[in-house]
Parts: sequence; structure tokens; C-alpha cells
Amino acid sequence: MDQLKSLIREVPDFPKPGINFYDITTLLKHPEGFRRTIDALVEQFKDAGVDTIIGIEARGFIFAPAMAYQLGAGFVPARKPGKLPSECATVSYDLEYGQDSLQMHRDAVGSGHRVIIADDLLATGGTAKAVVNLVEQLGGEVVGLAFVVELEFLPGRRRLEGYDVRSLIKYQS
Repeated sequence: MDQLKSLIREVPDFPKPGINFYDITTLLKHPEGFRRTIDALVEQFKDAGVDTIIGIEARGFIFAPAMAYQLGAGFVPARKPGKLPSECATVSYDLEYGQDSLQMHRDAVGSGHRVIIADDLLATGGTAKAVVNLVEQLGGEVVGLAFVVELEFLPGRRRLEGYDVRSLIKYQS
């Protein structure tokens, strides 16, 4: 994973002073790095027997379909309100500066569906926990959560306690 970590650009003071932004676009443009990232995400869940991989808008859309393809599963997007054309289930969640919501089609996940939730980054865990709640509201079973990057100095993993959380690249500070 050190080779993958070396492909991530660190941008100090973005989006505001004191924040260190981990830019995965430099990893994504690297053909071998991107391939190894998808392969490593898939490897963690190759025997999980999943039905669906859910990608969280927007960067989860990069990883979830590729994982779904390799695992022989379906792909479902978790989107911001107003983006999906059919009847949706909605979950709202708190941000440090307000509230947000995510939606999935009501028929995207059914009773007993085994689901992996995928995104690029685990930080505070609020968005991922909201999607967990949405899946469970629809009757699905969250088999695991897959992230490319985890910021271990933030409470994301604690917020997802009780779930199988996997991340490839970890930052301590």
C-alpha cells in the first residue's frame, strides 16, 4: 500500500488553512495504481457473497462499479436528493456545519440483499453511517464498507463500530 500512498498528492491548506487534503486524482490517473487499488478493494471481499455494491456520490461512483463488475454484483448509487428519477428512500445526517441527505431508489436494495458500501475516504463517518442506515431501512444487510483512504485521526471507524470496515491507505495525522 505504500506504493499506492505515494501516488496520492497531499495539498496543504485546502480547502482552508490547517487542512491537509489528500487528492486521489493523482492515483486515479496512474493506470497501474488505479488497477491495484480496485484489485485490493475487491480482494478484501472476494468471498463475501455480495449482491450489491453501493457507491456514495460522487467519488464512490469511481470505485463501486469496478468492484461490482469484478465481484459479479450489481451497482447502486447513493445520491444527493433530486438526482434519481423513481421513488426514493431518503436519509438525513448531520455535518459539522449543517445537514445533508442521500437517497437511493426504494427498489435498489431488497430484504436480505448483501451489500458493500464503497467510497474514496473515511473521515468522520457521517456519510457512510447514513448510507448504512439507508440500506438497513430498505431491508439490506451491510456486509462491509470499503474505503481507499482512511483518516485515522478522525472518528469515522468509531461511528461505524460493529461493521466490517476496510481501508487501503491510512493517515495518522
